[in-house]
Amino acid sequence: MFGPITLPFGAKMLFNTVKLKPGVTFDDVELAFGELCSVVKETYGGDKGGFIAGQVFKFSGFVSDEGSLSELRTADDHYAIVTYWRSFEDHEKSHADEVFNNKFAALATMCSDTNELGYDMLWQGAPGS
Repeated sequence: MFGPITLPFGAKMLFNTVKLKPGVTFDDVELAFGELCSVVKETYGGDKGGFIAGQVFKFSGFVSDEGSLSELRTADDHYAIVTYWRSFEDHEKSHADEVFNNKFAALATMCSDTNELGYDMLWQGAPGS
């Protein structure tokens, strides 16, 4: 559950930012996040639906002075759900499924906004490879 992931070249990455409603904390949504991630992993993983791996991040408040071109150095509190899929079609099929929608609906009631963008992998590398 908390181990490293390996991504095949050409994987599709979906980056979903999640903003919680005022007064809602991660403790309030932790169970809904966990259930959603578990359903995706177990129901759509590998040959069952094209899901490769995923990660959940909390914005730390850090904005890089060195890597940011914009003068604006702030961002709202949010969480990021990063998932990797064989194809965008596999992702969309899973997210149209009733099993996924039931778990996502529970999380969505505690969110003020979500935004999911898809990316094509163009490069990957690691030190020494």
